[in-house]
Amino acid sequence: MPDTNEQDSVIAFGPFRLFAKSRLLEKDGVPLHLGGRALDILIFLAERAGEVVDKRELIKRIWADVNVDEGSLRFHITTLRKALNDKALNDAGEGSRYVINVPGRGYCFAAPLLRAAPSESRTSPPDASLRSLPAPLAKMIGRDDAVEKISAELAQHRFVTIVGPGGIGKTSVALAVAHRELAGFDDQVCFVDFGALTDVRLVPGTIAAALGLTVNADDPVPSLLTVLRSRRMLLVFDSCEHILDELAPLAERMVREAPKLHILATSRESFRTEGERVHRLFPLDCPPQREGLGIADILAYPASQLFVERIAESLSEFELTEEDAPLVAEICRRLDGIALAIELAAGRVNAYGIAGTASLLDSRFSLLWRGRRTAIPRHQTLSAALAWSYDLLPPAESATLRGLSVFVGPFTLEAALAVASCQGISEGEGVEAISNLLSKSLIATSPAERRLRYRLLDTTRAFMADKLVENGEADRVARAHAEYFRDFLRDIALKSTGMQSAGGFLPYADHVPNVRAALTFSFSDGGDRTIGVDLAASAAQFFLELTLLTECYRWTQQALASLDTSAVDSRQEMTLQAALGVSVMFTRGNTEAVRSAFTRSLELARQLNDLHWQLWLLRGLHIYLTRVGDFHGALGTGEQGEDVARKLNDSAATLNVDWMLGVAHHLIGNQDKAVRFCESAMVHNPGSQRLNIGHLGYDDRIVALVALARGLWLTGRPERAVEVARYTVREAELLEQPLTLGISLIWTIYVFLWVGDWASAEILIERLIDHSARHFLGPYHAVGIGQKGELLLRRGDVAGGIEHLRRSQATLYATRHRIMTTVFATALAEGLASQNQPDEALQTINEAIAQIPDHGESFDMPEMLRIKGDILAGSGNAVEAESTLRRSLDLSRRQSAVGWELRGAISLARIWEQAGKAADVRALLNPLVARYQEGLQTRDLIAARELLGTLN
Repeated sequence: MPDTNEQDSVIAFGPFRLFAKSRLLEKDGVPLHLGGRALDILIFLAERAGEVVDKRELIKRIWADVNVDEGSLRFHITTLRKALNDKALNDAGEGSRYVINVPGRGYCFAAPLLRAAPSESRTSPPDASLRSLPAPLAKMIGRDDAVEKISAELAQHRFVTIVGPGGIGKTSVALAVAHRELAGFDDQVCFVDFGALTDVRLVPGTIAAALGLTVNADDPVPSLLTVLRSRRMLLVFDSCEHILDELAPLAERMVREAPKLHILATSRESFRTEGERVHRLFPLDCPPQREGLGIADILAYPASQLFVERIAESLSEFELTEEDAPLVAEICRRLDGIALAIELAAGRVNAYGIAGTASLLDSRFSLLWRGRRTAIPRHQTLSAALAWSYDLLPPAESATLRGLSVFVGPFTLEAALAVASCQGISEGEGVEAISNLLSKSLIATSPAERRLRYRLLDTTRAFMADKLVENGEADRVARAHAEYFRDFLRDIALKSTGMQSAGGFLPYADHVPNVRAALTFSFSDGGDRTIGVDLAASAAQFFLELTLLTECYRWTQQALASLDTSAVDSRQEMTLQAALGVSVMFTRGNTEAVRSAFTRSLELARQLNDLHWQLWLLRGLHIYLTRVGDFHGALGTGEQGEDVARKLNDSAATLNVDWMLGVAHHLIGNQDKAVRFCESAMVHNPGSQRLNIGHLGYDDRIVALVALARGLWLTGRPERAVEVARYTVREAELLEQPLTLGISLIWTIYVFLWVGDWASAEILIERLIDHSARHFLGPYHAVGIGQKGELLLRRGDVAGGIEHLRRSQATLYATRHRIMTTVFATALAEGLASQNQPDEALQTINEAIAQIPDHGESFDMPEMLRIKGDILAGSGNAVEAESTLRRSLDLSRRQSAVGWELRGAISLARIWEQAGKAADVRALLNPLVARYQEGLQTRDLIAARELLGTLN
């Protein structure tokens, strides 16, 4: 027996393995007894497999020192053939004649075989070729959990495929797993790179070569399986997507017939074979698009860590600054967390800096940025990585993928099919193409509440957009894209007719980027303005409901300018005029253009006899009139709404009109009526009929609730007012409507200012200022500044309060936001008086009073008269002050405004106290204080009791 430490070679054929030096023959891993001469013949013939060995040469080799005849040779050949007879092969029709006779010449070993390196012997150390596993990354970021999970899956399932788009890091993760598993497989881990393989017929041979086996057969699979059956090892198949048709059935057979074998594969799509476990590798987590993230927050995300790590490798002195940190977050987000893309971008920082690199991401040249020279060619640029996948696609899939590049952000299957149809792809072909592209990781899914959304990664989209242009398809696809979204938005609007229309567009907010792109194309030089006008009309309601007011203004204005006056569609113009009025009102102020747009739209709605649109437009006109201070006009608009609601015979419409009337009555000063009309807003369930969002972008119920809260305070119920105010803000938050939330904040803030809860008022004021700035609601921001000024006055910072009030007033006057100018003028006059500037204070309050039309009927007129009385009293003009305060009290009583009446009474009582009229003070204040059954610790009631307590 030879030394077992000597390296042995192995020859594999069928179910047999022949160890020449060890003189051992195995069948399915079990030693097979064979006589010495027969074994010598087998070894000699196998070493010269495929050759015809002359009988005399064979006798001379086997019986070197003995003379024998051919009969002895035939006897041992027969013995050998019997030993090698394989019934399984006979059943399969393969035959058992491994050793064949060539008449007149000799014998030939004719079976296909694999010749392994010496280390394939069971007695020798593992083959060095199996230890030539590529080195793992020195430091892999953000993939520890993936490595753990894949290792666990591999142990349990034996065949695991890591699936993901190009450049996401599949190979790096697979190598990390392979190195982790080396010890567990006794170093028997073999890496097979299929990336450069172009001929699928060479798949088995490539595996054999990686195992260190010499292929000597047309079909090496049987012998390859023989080698693998008795070995516990891990095969790592890398970059398999282009050879799956050949590799998938082979891998399935290998796993089935070699029970100790494990396979870990990387591919852009799964093998779809029995026993396969798919591990989908997702992009690295990126920092969210959120304000206020610092360096530590941004570097907590793996994508940012990778970016900074790769920069540091080439710039050893690099340190991330607070200024650059948000740009790093933006770069990682725009590169979708794709590891290869992030590494390539990081490699540009040395040349362009972080800001410069961010600015170049949209450039097509970013696809050509080069990475490590040692990287395989398809990973050296983004373009190469994407071209690798694109070039493998059949025509229908490549055309579909090119078309999908027109989408910005998520898209639905219906949208994708609509675009694909313009490229001559049928619905069935399109559905199959989308499915295949998804399985090949070339498109991704995007989470959505209602239905599945798809999206292209930004890098893929940029590459495919170039291909779309190269194929001359860009304009045709862009037109189909615009037509789809025109029809899509129109259908939603049609399904949402009537008072139940509100909320119809909210579930489709993720389509905004696509609608914007479709409009941009339609109004471009190469677009179609007819499609653009139709699309703008359909998109107007969409933008309003999502409070994209600047967007709405831009496109409705452009569409109206493009209308063909000779063939104007009345309904289309009505929609555009209404949207223009709303968007201008909330972004640029209450200009005459707003009134003109609403008036024209209402005229068209009446011509069309569209009652629903008439009511919607009366609502818009109503809010405009309240904002410019025409409260009686707003009441008249509500009364017109009553007539429309009667014709509609719809309870929801009636309720909506009640709220319009209630708000108008509150602003005029009819507080009892206001509370009566608006009380229904407390019991109305917004989930059953969302009446108001839709066309106007705000919720009428919230407007009614703020009027109710304020009316409750004015009618002497401060605790109830605070309760409703807090409820109103919570309800507005649930609607997720920026305009609605802004309205709720503006008007409920006064409830807290009136009761003296400075802390709650401050929280809401700061929130309003931030909210209005974030959503570009200019007038709302000015209101927030003014309210902050009023709070500063209440807290004793008179100079700061006056500065804020003046700044606010300048903006509000410019935007004709008159509903608040008198309120802030009143506060400003009070502040000026406290700074011993009575003349300016008196002038300010007189100008504010003069602004109120309609015989001075306004919710805040009693308070303005009170402040004027206080200013006059402070100037020593007690007689005129008392007269003015009596007017305030009389008006408060007519308005049922107990809150204003108590304040006016306190001011008058102070004058009487100084005049020694204690009895008159008691007679004035005691009945008012007694009327309050709640809110006894609010500011005015405390002041009244303190004043009464000072009387002798």
